[in-house]
Amino acid sequence: MVAPSSSSLHTAVVAWYATHARELPWRRRSTTAWHVLVSEVMLQQTPVERVAPVYEQWVDRWPTPSALAAEPSGEAVRAWGRLGYPRRALRLHAAATAVRDRHDGVVPEDLDTLRALPGVGEYTAAAVAVFAYGHRHAVLDTNVRRVLARVLDGSALPSPALTAAERVRAADALPDDRSTAATWSIGLMELGALVCTARSPRCGDCPIRARCHWFDAGRPAYEGPARRVQTYAGTDRQCRGRLLAVLRESDVPVGGEVLRAVWDDPTQRERALDGLLDDGLVALVDDDVYGLPG
Repeated sequence: MVAPSSSSLHTAVVAWYATHARELPWRRRSTTAWHVLVSEVMLQQTPVERVAPVYEQWVDRWPTPSALAAEPSGEAVRAWGRLGYPRRALRLHAAATAVRDRHDGVVPEDLDTLRALPGVGEYTAAAVAVFAYGHRHAVLDTNVRRVLARVLDGSALPSPALTAAERVRAADALPDDRSTAATWSIGLMELGALVCTARSPRCGDCPIRARCHWFDAGRPAYEGPARRVQTYAGTDRQCRGRLLAVLRESDVPVGGEVLRAVWDDPTQRERALDGLLDDGLVALVDDDVYGLPG
């Protein structure tokens, strides 16, 4: 197969996105940089359909970083609901507080300044800089990495960990024009979410199938390092979720006997509770009485 030209790939992905982009609440014209930050943190390891209603409630209650920073961090944990990985709620609260205190309540657009915010890593900083401010950076989430691995490398999946070579390749693949680069990034993300999926790619619907090295090679199976499969049932994570749900649903602190009633294994339960206390997701209010932080 002839190597795909960058311009042809850009044109195909941008045109496909213009027609097939989902109408998601964080893509509205009224979306601010704060809204983008909230959505990107919520979407980490969490499906769009679960995030959308919580996101809507969150930005309606806290439309600005300063609004969230003005409330106790425990309210962020409560509003997080059942999205999972609730430490993300604490990180968003900490980031909101930093934006209020260091940046006059305005989410910064510079990549390094964004990364200096609590809980904001490489991907999230790039996503805010690109999707909120239109800067030209590679935005490498799981979907984008998979699409680029297939199209440019002919690999079924990227390596489990992001590599320096991937960063360089993704940066080299960016369109020169800032506006087109931003649309290319979100278009790749959408293509990976809807068509070039991990388990059941719909190559017949792909706008860049004719330019894809993986498709041209017959869609060879992944042969890289084993990929960890996460479980949930019976894990400490599930136990933590049960304990936290009790506190989220109560307007007042609860006694330890209430928490002990939701999980049968005492060793695992105490380990999970200790972890929640260490993470700052739960506060010891009195002797054997627990509540949300703040």
